[in-house]
Amino acid sequence: MVLTIVSKVSGFLRDLTLAYFYGASETSDVFLLSISIPTVVFGVVAAGISTGYIPLYSRITEQSGDKAGLEYTNNLINILLISTTFIVILALIFTEQLVKVFAIGFQGETLALAVMFTRFSIFGIYFTLITRILSAYLNYKKMFAIPSLIGIPMNLVLIVAIILSSRLELIYILAVANVVALFIQFLIILFFAYRYSFRFQRVLRPGDEHIKEMAVLAFPVILGSGVGQLNRLIDRSLASWISIGGISSINYASTLNVSFLGIFVSSFVTVFYPDISKKAARGDMPGLKHTLNQTILGVLTLIIPATIGAMIFAEPIVRFLFDRGAFDETAVTLTTSAFFFYSLGLAGTGVNLILTRTFYALQDTKTPMLNSTIGVSINIALNFLLAPILGIGGLALATSLSALMTVLLLTRSLRRKFGRLNLTHLIPTALRITAAAFFAAASSYGFLILMNPFVGSDVSLVLAFALMAVLYISMLLLMGVDGVRTFLEAMLNKFKKKQK
Repeated sequence: MVLTIVSKVSGFLRDLTLAYFYGASETSDVFLLSISIPTVVFGVVAAGISTGYIPLYSRITEQSGDKAGLEYTNNLINILLISTTFIVILALIFTEQLVKVFAIGFQGETLALAVMFTRFSIFGIYFTLITRILSAYLNYKKMFAIPSLIGIPMNLVLIVAIILSSRLELIYILAVANVVALFIQFLIILFFAYRYSFRFQRVLRPGDEHIKEMAVLAFPVILGSGVGQLNRLIDRSLASWISIGGISSINYASTLNVSFLGIFVSSFVTVFYPDISKKAARGDMPGLKHTLNQTILGVLTLIIPATIGAMIFAEPIVRFLFDRGAFDETAVTLTTSAFFFYSLGLAGTGVNLILTRTFYALQDTKTPMLNSTIGVSINIALNFLLAPILGIGGLALATSLSALMTVLLLTRSLRRKFGRLNLTHLIPTALRITAAAFFAAASSYGFLILMNPFVGSDVSLVLAFALMAVLYISMLLLMGVDGVRTFLEAMLNKFKKKQK
């Protein structure tokens, strides 16, 4: 989690730099769109493959040893590189049509610039595919640090590119920056994968039984991710129609929430997924259920205060992070609205990640895909219902409501598969966590208002968050919330050992 925080801070700095030099403008919209198009077109494939990789690799190595697992990994990479080339060619031919689908509000020079940016960024998918698979490989080897940290050099390259493009007035620097950043990320992950016994091999067997199994596992994940990306596409397209800078504002707000999820959820899931995959491969269902419950409890302990804090402090957070340079008052208003409503769905999105990975560990990728499709259908319908009423905030609210609905759908499906999950035992603890978080956040906001005239808004916000953390932990201890005292004692013991 600490490593993820470091990585997410670098991501914040990247977005802060973009906001400072370009604000919520046509240029920032184009840059962000050119990065998101390859993610939608190819990223769904990478997500599906990397998700299905760990359970299958776990089974292969259990049955046939590490050599067979390495051959499978190389065969998968080589097949993907060849098949991806055909998709890249099509994307390069129909780039303008792609951009028009992703941003219905782009016209004239803005459209031409977006096409040029996208034709550069599309090549980054080669590096993304290999990086995703090798990151999963390292996670299985219990090497979590490097996959968590490779975002830092990537973000540093983008920060430098944003500054140079603005200072030198050479916007084309932004066009190539993302590909360069992804290439550096690829080199780093490859170096460490080699340290953990990975070697590139000339293996190309498209008819291999493990590749067929991977296709069966990955296809529903790809469809589910594709549906999710379709929703993201509609969000951005509607945002470009609602206002100039709409894409940038919704991206800044989404980045804040994704960062919270990365810090408080993804770090849990990164360790959780290989563990339950091994338990599923051994048929240890009681152990899997126990790990599932403990992970959900740990995530709720962190994500509930993050949700309540983000909602109460929405505007001060946006002003603290972005309100400078080209980021004007309109951008503050748009981003705050989106951030507030995105925050409502943090807990839902976090639990979704855990439940979905549980199905994947059981090599059931169809159920999450079907539930995700239903959730996204609800999201799209709510987009068109709420956007005319709440604008950018309506798009964010639709995402949050659909995330909460998807939790209910996935829980029902998992109960049918597993039987009793004992999740109801978490409800009293979740209520105590919510009460503690609300008390801490409300008290800290009152403190912010009192201190603001004396030390300024930025210092007041930092002090308020520090106070909120102290009050929240104190309330959890007073309420006797499960695991909190044990966790704090374990951290204290680890610190003492390091001191010795």
